[in-house]
Amino acid sequence: MACLVARTGRELQRYNMGRRQVVGCIPYRYKNGIDGTVSNELEFLVITSQKGNAFMFPKGGWELDESVEEAASRESLEEAGVIGNVECQLGQWNFMSKRHDTYYEGYMFPLFVKEELDLWPEKNVRQRIWMTAAKAREACQHWWMKEALDILVDRLTSAQKQKEEEVSACSLS
Repeated sequence: MACLVARTGRELQRYNMGRRQVVGCIPYRYKNGIDGTVSNELEFLVITSQKGNAFMFPKGGWELDESVEEAASRESLEEAGVIGNVECQLGQWNFMSKRHDTYYEGYMFPLFVKEELDLWPEKNVRQRIWMTAAKAREACQHWWMKEALDILVDRLTSAQKQKEEEVSACSLS
């Protein structure tokens, strides 16, 4: 059972040259078909901000007592109520905070979702919605998260094309 209380406070926050370091995930899955089989169609999970209806991917502060991957996984659990496999980093971005007049350093990771919880720490302050890549890109309010999504979609579709080519080559033999 996962801890169902979100971390608060900034005493353990990581900073690099005065920039707060934040970590996020792009939760994704392959859509289930009508017959219960898994399709090749990707879906991405977006969440609302705490104080509004703006959409984004889960993200938050990277703390001193955790690895960057642990922080990414924790933020996805706390904000979106999903558990899964954190995959290879998508990139690192510097961006201006909308609430604080300062730059942040953001790291984004894909999270292949294995479990979606009914109860999670921020359930009462956030909504979560599965969307196609195009809709998630349109809905997301942060430019740097959109760039991360583009990288992830390219990575996943390239891997899918490579698998299809391997299957095709094997069937020709």
